Formats: sequence, structure tokens, C-alpha cells
Amino acid sequence: MDTSESAPRSAASGRPLRAHALRNRNALLAAAREAFTAGEMDVRIEEIARRAGVGVGTLYRHFETREALIEAVYRGRVDDLCAMAPHLLATLPPYEALRAFLEQLIAHAVESRGMAVALQTLMDGRSAVFAQARTDMVEAIATLMAAAAKAGAIRADIAPHTFFLAMGGICASHDQPGWESEAHTVVRLLLDGLRHTGAEEVSRPPK
Repeated sequence: MDTSESAPRSAASGRPLRAHALRNRNALLAAAREAFTAGEMDVRIEEIARRAGVGVGTLYRHFETREALIEAVYRGRVDDLCAMAPHLLATLPPYEALRAFLEQLIAHAVESRGMAVALQTLMDGRSAVFAQARTDMVEAIATLMAAAAKAGAIRADIAPHTFFLAMGGICASHDQPGWESEAHTVVRLLLDGLRHTGAEEVSRPPK
């Protein structure tokens, strides 16, 4: 049994979940994620439990409210996204790893379209889940940018948070027609900008 701090815990007791309970929780998250991604925001809690093969009581033992379930689905998607950063760095040159991660960030925004209504409700409520998600995504981008800068592939004078804000602006328009194609174009422009030397570096006198 996983007793680490990051292990899923019972909503009632706060204890790490046993194997059977963890399987049920994962099945509920998978069923909810599939429904929300498909835009089924009106899907009933009972239907999610049915698709997961568990009872409604089991669902509520893991997620006390519908909002808690939505938050957990979103948190899982962000965790999956951020986990890609070290994997990409281990398999690709740093600049290509950064590019691949940004492409995955667009895919993350595409998948979020089906959850837009529910996510907006949580964002309006200042859910701590979103604040932590932003922190984690900035950290993932920072790791990739640092590796690319160290390799001499990009400039080092742009803060990861600034770059994340630029990406956030792109992803915020995901409900517009033709957005996905344009988003990939803008990412290429941002990456081209990272490859150019900053103005202060150009004006710096030679040693």
C-alpha cells in the first residue's frame, strides 16, 4: 500500500486508500473524465457510478461533492501533463522537449473544452486546485526552459511564468473556430522568439 504524501486518501478518514478502494476511485475518475471530455456536463452522478461499475455510495465515499469529482479529474489531467516534462527531457534534445511539451499543452486545452462550463464554475469560486495546477505547469515549463537555455538552444532572459502567461492567452481562446491550428502557429512564433538573443544581450559590449 502506498503511504506516501501524494497517495490518494479516503475523503472520510484521510488514510491512504487500500488497493480495492484505489481501483474504484480510478474507475470513477476514468468514467468522469470520459464523460466530461465528451461534453456530458449534465451527466448524473448515478450514471458516472454505473459506468465505473460501482454504487453511488462508493462514489460519495471518494468524492463528497460533484465539484470535488470535477476537481479530481482536472487535477489528474494536469498531473499527467506535468509528468511528461521529465520523460520528454529524457528522450529528446531540450529544445525539442520544450516544443513537444507546448504541443501537449495545446492538446490539454483541447481536451478541456468539454469541461469548460464546470471548470469555469470552479475558477469563479477561486478553487485552490487551479492555483496549484498553474504552479505545477509553470514549474514544468521552467525545467524544460532551463535545460534548453543551458544547451544554448534558447535565450535565458525570459521568465517561465511570462512564457506560461503567453501560452495561457493562447489556450484561453480554445472555443474559437479554427483555434487549434492557429494555436500551433503561435507556439512556433513563441519558440522562434525564444531562439533569438534578447535586446540587452545584443547591446552588451564584447568582453
